[in-house]
Amino acid sequence: MTERYEYVPHRLLRRRVRDVASGNEGLLMAVINEDVSDSVHPHWMELAYIRAASGREFTTAVGNVEPAE
Repeated sequence: MTERYEYVPHRLLRRRVRDVASGNEGLLMAVINEDVSDSVHPHWMELAYIRAASGREFTTAVGNVEPAE
């Protein structure tokens, strides 16, 4: 079985960020290049994992992440 993800370095890791799509804020915990396809044909996306103040994590496209003020 091959890996379906890989960690990607990002300048905002462990910093407070905002998801521009939802307006939610939290700490950027990881950026992962993931195969999000459920078929035999891979579809890779870079997803940002953000931990909100509640402790729950949510994902968004890495292009939606900006530093929070």
